[in-house]
This record gives sequence, C-alpha cells and structure tokens, in this order.
Amino acid sequence: MSLYAMMRTSASGMAAQANRLGTVADNVANSSTTGYKRASVEFSSMILEQATSDYTSGGVTPNVRYAISEQGNLAYTSSTTDLALSGEGFFLVQGSDDQVYMTRAGSFVLNSDGELVNAAGFKLMGIPNGGAFVSNSTAGLEPVSIGNLGLVATPSSAGTLNVNLNSNATAVTAGAEPSTNLATAEYTSRSSLVTFDNLGNEVMVDIYFAKTAANTWQVTAFERAPGASPGFPYPAAAMDNQTFAFDPTTGRFATGSPTSLSFTITNGSAITLDMSESSQFAANYKVLDATMNGNAASEVDRIAVSKEGIVSAIYKNGSQVEAFRIPLGTVTSVDMLRPLPGNVYSVTNDSGNLQVNLAGQSGLGSITSGALEQSTVDLASELTTMIESQNSYTANSKVFQTGAELMDVLVNLRR
Repeated sequence: MSLYAMMRTSASGMAAQANRLGTVADNVANSSTTGYKRASVEFSSMILEQATSDYTSGGVTPNVRYAISEQGNLAYTSSTTDLALSGEGFFLVQGSDDQVYMTRAGSFVLNSDGELVNAAGFKLMGIPNGGAFVSNSTAGLEPVSIGNLGLVATPSSAGTLNVNLNSNATAVTAGAEPSTNLATAEYTSRSSLVTFDNLGNEVMVDIYFAKTAANTWQVTAFERAPGASPGFPYPAAAMDNQTFAFDPTTGRFATGSPTSLSFTITNGSAITLDMSESSQFAANYKVLDATMNGNAASEVDRIAVSKEGIVSAIYKNGSQVEAFRIPLGTVTSVDMLRPLPGNVYSVTNDSGNLQVNLAGQSGLGSITSGALEQSTVDLASELTTMIESQNSYTANSKVFQTGAELMDVLVNLRR
C-alpha cells in the first residue's frame, strides 16, 4: 500500500470526524432552540478498484442528515400566540425576501403592524376569513394580522324569545290591540330586547303580547325611541305584527301558525326573532329564553387559536370574530428538505413538491396554542457522539503521523 494513499485515507477520516463534530456543535448550541431538528453524520466508505496485488486504501465520505420528521416534546407557555404542531406538517412563514418557507418554530408574537412573527422574524401566513388556498402553492396566503380588526361592531340579525303565555288571561278590548299604537292600547304581557345597529348602538325593541281570543294572541314589535321608556304611542308604527294560534290540547303552536317575527331596526340589519318554543299553559307569563346576537363597538382583548388553526379575535365585550385560518405545508420526503438560517426549510428536488392543506386533514397534525415544540437534541447522546468522534479523530491522526514518520524513514535511507 502506498504511504501517500495511507495518509490521504487518514486525512479523509479526520475530515469526516471533523464534520461529525461540527454537527455535534450545532446540536449542542441549538439544544434550546424552538422547533430545531438535530443533525447527524452518516459515513459511507470509498473503495478503490484493486488493480494489483497491493491494497489501495480509499477513504470515507460524510453525509449530513437532518431528522426533520422527528417530533419534539411540547412545552407549555402562557402565551396563546405560541403555537406547536403535533404530528406531520409545518407552519408556512414569509421571510424578508417575501419568499415563503416552512418551519416548526412557532414562538409567534405581534409586531408593530399587528402581524404574527416568530423569533427569527418570519411572518406567519394564513388564509383570510372567507378566502381559499391552493393545494400545491402558497397563492392566496397572506401574513396573519389583527392590526386591522381594532374596533368592531356587529349588527343584530337573529335572536330568540320563548315565553309562556297565560292561557287564563283576559282578552283585551277589541280595537285596543297594541298594533293600533294608540295611547289607550291594551296588552297582556310585554318583554324588551336589546339589539345593535350597524354602528354598535343599542336599540331597544319592545315585544307586546295581547290575547285577542281563546288560544289567539297578537304579537307586535315596536322600536323604542333612544332614552325613552316603553309605552304607547310609539313614534313609529309597529315593525311587525303577527297573530299566533295555540293548540288548546297541547299548549303549543297550532299547525300553520306563525312562530317568529321579522323586522329591521333603524340603521340596522333585518332581524329574525324565533319564538317557536313558546307555550300557552295555565301559568303566569314567563320568559323561558331570550337571546340576541350582535355587539357594540369593542376592542380586541386577546387572540385565540383552535387546534384546527382558526385564529379568532376575542373582544372585551366577549364577542368573537374569526379572522384567519392557519394552513400547514408538507412534502413527500420531509427529511430531504433544505435547512436554512432562521430554523426554516425550503423545498428541494429530493423532498418533493409542497402540498398545502388545513390542520387535521390529509394526515396533517393539529395545532396546540400556548405551547412550543422543543428541540429534538439529546445532550447525553451528543456528548457521547463527541467522545466517539474525538477518539476516532485521534486514531486517524495517529495513522497519519505513522505514515509521515515512515515517509521520513524512506527519505533518509541513504544517509
């Protein structure tokens, strides 16, 4: 065997172990980096064709591998914008170059523009409410932002008012029903509901129940003037007036009877008031259920993210508005993605094309709010690898040193 070949082989061994020590150094340095996936070195031998009876040494080639598909443990935090993935998939983030990358680092916070960015400055991408995504592209995605949600007011559009009407009540005087809107109007029972117009102003609606005959009730809705007390006459005609009929044997609505009111308040939306669960029994008037959607103008209090990736703004008045949905990306061969600075990955020819879908669909994992995926580095294992590499490097250096000494002997044979 050639002494030069022996020295070259040992030099390749030292270079390979130096590469291995380099991955150990990176792993140890990133043992606390959110979403970091450990790197390792796999060796492959270089065998040269033996042309003579002398053995010709080859060497070793290091191949760096990244365990990107390995799931890290989850560590829970107190921030709802800290996001972790359980299962397959990556967050899609946008860099300063406007390119979209993949990452598992979900330590997101709001920047000055109200956008969610992680520790490396990458913006989380999402689907705006009502938008759509493309399965094999990032088209249609935009940075998740709540900066434009600010104050919001939602007009009322639907409500419920279920009551029990006293079957033994005395009928009102004919011609004095609430629908006449006279100062002398008579009624049997009354309830009031708060509704909201397009600007978030509260609008009071008074609902009157007047028994006009056995098992027959006139139900009328009036809009109350701002700051006024309920009472006749109202400044405007009734918004809706219906005649409800009840079955005397069941106390429930008779077949064919209306079961709701429909009206529109000033500067508001059309409202449907469902009353289908109302009854007529021999008991005092009682409100069984009263609800109304919509809300007054309110500021965002916090952000909530569901396991399906729905980003909702929770307002101080308790209302909730869905703003974005976070999609996830994946590829066929996850471990063949290309790692880039900032703990992000890009697609390569070996990894396959990017596929985009929603969390929990097509085999993708779920999103956990208030948690972070920890690094997959095991310090004990890395320190063991470091000792192994150190010993191997020393052994290769001894081979190189021996070859150098033998070369000196050869050179000095004639002295």
